[in-house]
Amino acid sequence: ALKGLILDLRNNPGGLLQEAVDVSDHFLEKHQLIVYHMGRHSSEKRYYASKGDAGNEYPLVVLINRNTASAAEIVTGALQDHDRALFMGVPSFGKGLVQTVYPLSERSGLAVTTAHYYTPSGRLIQRQYENVSLYDYYYRSENAPTPREDVRLTDGGREVYGGGGITPDVRFSEPAFTSVQEKFVACASFPECGPFFDFGKYYLGVHKSISQDFNPGDDVIQEFSQFLQKENIRVSDQELADNRDFIRKYIRLELVSMIYGDDEAKKINVENDPLVEKALGSLPQAQELVARAKKYVASKGRVSE
Repeated sequence: ALKGLILDLRNNPGGLLQEAVDVSDHFLEKHQLIVYHMGRHSSEKRYYASKGDAGNEYPLVVLINRNTASAAEIVTGALQDHDRALFMGVPSFGKGLVQTVYPLSERSGLAVTTAHYYTPSGRLIQRQYENVSLYDYYYRSENAPTPREDVRLTDGGREVYGGGGITPDVRFSEPAFTSVQEKFVACASFPECGPFFDFGKYYLGVHKSISQDFNPGDDVIQEFSQFLQKENIRVSDQELADNRDFIRKYIRLELVSMIYGDDEAKKINVENDPLVEKALGSLPQAQELVARAKKYVASKGRVSE
């Protein structure tokens, strides 16, 4: 039997509504509300768990950050409101708009917002965007305050807040990149981009392949340094030395991804991840959260009888 699960939704920008409903359905009880949307000129539509978790209530920890958005926030909102999981990280992005895209000329389109998404407790997922520049909205979301006006309650009676994405139960900020690391991963959110990807292509062009347990040694770091010089990417020897472990990890990630696929690379990515390590240690706390919520719901039921 599964003893516990960590669901990593960090840097998950979302996707289709139905996928969010299906994922949530896997963890919730049958007939529990997952999400609903409502607009000024559109009627309310609700989505429920149709299959449920079949009683498989193993402890669940969900990891989120500022790049957790849209459909991923539908999942997080549903699981948090029903006290199904313990949430760790930093507040999510806050994108909960129902939009219709009308095609325009030159492969462009006009997105018209017709409704908002709400979590089961009635929380608005969407973050405030009035009087905020487009740049600040997308790239400085970490500075957005957590609204405290719209207070809701989870099934277990815990206070949660609407209008600013999903706030984790346990805040845990991941270490920030150094200026040199930022230079290396500036376009990491785009496929096939950046010095590590370019070096990976070069390295495999010379060495052809790597073993699955490949771990870059000093010779590979030296080769990477020479490659940066050829590409006119200026990094001093001291900066390379200070960031050696970081460079080693990302070279390994890129090469393993190229040869053995993304799934193998993701296994490497969670190695020594401080938030994953903290999440593993918090599985008992997640189990206690579910137990307390069930006890609270049961006590309310007895009072109302």
